[in-house]
Amino acid sequence: MNAASAGDQRGWRVIAGQILPALEVSLLDRTYVLPWSQFMYAEGGDDHVHLVFATHDVVVKGRGLSLLLTDAAAQRLAYLAAPHRAERFGNDAAVCVRELSVQKV
Repeated sequence: MNAASAGDQRGWRVIAGQILPALEVSLLDRTYVLPWSQFMYAEGGDDHVHLVFATHDVVVKGRGLSLLLTDAAAQRLAYLAAPHRAERFGNDAAVCVRELSVQKV
């Protein structure tokens, strides 16, 4: 069963109580599935998070992202989604993803 530490409207979903095999990252034009076995580290703070995998870097900008760091550290982060254009500018939520990018290393 899916549980949301930050809720779907905030840009990510977690599955509580288990370590997941992969993270699904959904951009507006493509989707990546990055295995947690290739996860190296994460860094950031409340407004910026950088997830480093062996083959890709995932950069998240927004608000309240320290919760995202906690979910990534526990490898229970299942899904991460880029916001639509209107959500980038109109979202006043305390926790939200405003930008999401994936770069091949």
